[in-house]
Amino acid sequence: MPPKAAKHKAAASTPSPKTVASTKPVKKTAKAATRKAASSASVPKTEVAAKPRAVSRAAAPKKEIAKKPVKKTANTTKPEAASSATNPKTQVAKKPVNKAAKSEPSSTNTAQEASAGPSKKRGRPTGTSNLESKPAKRAKTAAKSSSPQETPAGPTKKRGRPAESSDVKSKPAKRVKILPTINPLPTEKLDVYVYGSGEYGELGLGHTRRNGRRPLGVQRPRLNDLLDAQKVGVVQVAIGGMHCVALTHDHKILTWGVNDNGALGRDTSKDVGEEKSEDEDSDDEDDIDLNPKESTPTAIDPKFFGVDTNFAQVIASDSASFALTATGLVYGWGTFSGGDGVIGFSKAGTMAAEAGKKKDKDIQRTPMLIPELKQIRKLAAGGNHILALDHKGDVFTWGCGEQNQLGRRIVQRTRANALVPSQFGLPKRKIRDINCGAFHSFAIDDKDRVFAWGLNNFGQTGISNGAGDANAVIETPTVVGSFEPYKIKEIRGGNHHSIACTEDGKLLVWGRCDDSQAGIPIDEIPKDRLIFNDQGKARILSVPTVVLDITAVSVAAGIDNSAAVTDKGEVYAWGFSSNYRTGLGTQEPVEEPTKIKNSALLGKTINFAGCGGQFSVLTGPAPVVNGA
Repeated sequence: MPPKAAKHKAAASTPSPKTVASTKPVKKTAKAATRKAASSASVPKTEVAAKPRAVSRAAAPKKEIAKKPVKKTANTTKPEAASSATNPKTQVAKKPVNKAAKSEPSSTNTAQEASAGPSKKRGRPTGTSNLESKPAKRAKTAAKSSSPQETPAGPTKKRGRPAESSDVKSKPAKRVKILPTINPLPTEKLDVYVYGSGEYGELGLGHTRRNGRRPLGVQRPRLNDLLDAQKVGVVQVAIGGMHCVALTHDHKILTWGVNDNGALGRDTSKDVGEEKSEDEDSDDEDDIDLNPKESTPTAIDPKFFGVDTNFAQVIASDSASFALTATGLVYGWGTFSGGDGVIGFSKAGTMAAEAGKKKDKDIQRTPMLIPELKQIRKLAAGGNHILALDHKGDVFTWGCGEQNQLGRRIVQRTRANALVPSQFGLPKRKIRDINCGAFHSFAIDDKDRVFAWGLNNFGQTGISNGAGDANAVIETPTVVGSFEPYKIKEIRGGNHHSIACTEDGKLLVWGRCDDSQAGIPIDEIPKDRLIFNDQGKARILSVPTVVLDITAVSVAAGIDNSAAVTDKGEVYAWGFSSNYRTGLGTQEPVEEPTKIKNSALLGKTINFAGCGGQFSVLTGPAPVVNGA
């Protein structure tokens, strides 16, 4: 049944009564017939003062529980403009702002343009037919009852008289090139814990109550028994805007969540006549309206990947997913979106769609090989862009480049070129690591220098020049000088803030801070590191700053919340908490890092945290049972 309208924060909206410059409007929306994955943020807006909230990785009013948040994608609304309280320096280029898409009930990953829905046509690998050729004439001395093995491999192509047996030469079978394994494979089986909204199946808890508990509105971490470590054996999980991808020990790829733009890589259309079962028909379940094929973790058909394909990594963006093989090849599915809606998945598909030869707006609903990529060793996903690092230390980018997150110039008339993985202006030095925010990107070289590029309206790149200017971007990869005292181990980005941990366990935060994203009380931050709006409210932490009393080994960033895993296997969370995305049982902003603890995590070790739009996921090593 259609959901009730719900209030929630929308990105790039009108100012609030508090300030003329930065406001948090409340937008009424309803669950659309087609949804777009809610993940990262919006596209830059000219109204510098606005303080909208991206509902892409999902935002809702701070003090009201959002019953039915609208699924928006990183690009459904444009990235929020920062307060222009300060004068940006000239080194930072300003980029013209795209018009925000009209706000209609829509899903999350596109600018208000719903997909046509899952295609009902199922692809099927074509093969050669088994044609049997007649054996050539044999000499009279040959035995009459010759066995089939003695027949030639196929009919002769020569015209004229039939060839004698001595003339027939069978061609050797074409050898399939076997690529060497170059990427290590994850093998440790994991317990998977989920919490947050679940309104669209992104928690993977199924479509009905299990053990008396609802599959949505999970306030604190819950062990997902549909991903049982012994029966399923998940070894890695990737978190998108409103969907997840998991890799199992036997190299299956499971997906769940929103599939409007093909992010799940499989058909999730409901069967004709499908209805709720009688045991679901109760008053308190009237608001549970989940598609079982989306809300239940399900494997993608392996026929799309070829025989014996082993996977080393999976990643998820707002409405696309990718898988890296042990041999360095990359498969992908879904689509990319921009400020004006769906851009497409591949150059060929987009051009076909623009020419009217393809009806589905270039949504790749099943996995396809990305032909330009070989010998890749790591992938990283932003809201609607992807980075790939190869074994030579070269970096490729593709997807949406409207905020310079690809590190290369994209011209509107040839924007389909953005969908082709390409190298760009990184210095000719070997890169050792890559990562992304919603609209910005990072790379770390073998000398431990950190490069950043992309949207910088809140200083989220770590480069303070231009922070506070609504249209500020870092056009090309630029060294982040403030990281020079540190050796960065891991770096992550949200919509307008970023977070990192160092090799010696220091936790660093920077960027937007007016919803507790920094994890540091504002009055404890030196004023020369803060940028204030016209009303005197601190909005931006312009310099990467250490969060005290936490030794971090891994970090995660949602649209406006964060998490850190410590050296003791504990997890701390903070930031905007609508829909219980921090896992702390509250919907109020959490100003400082707070330990997540409940019965599900008692005595458990956590090794990974991931933040989506309105939900989060934790994993930890599963107990070994019978040596497996």
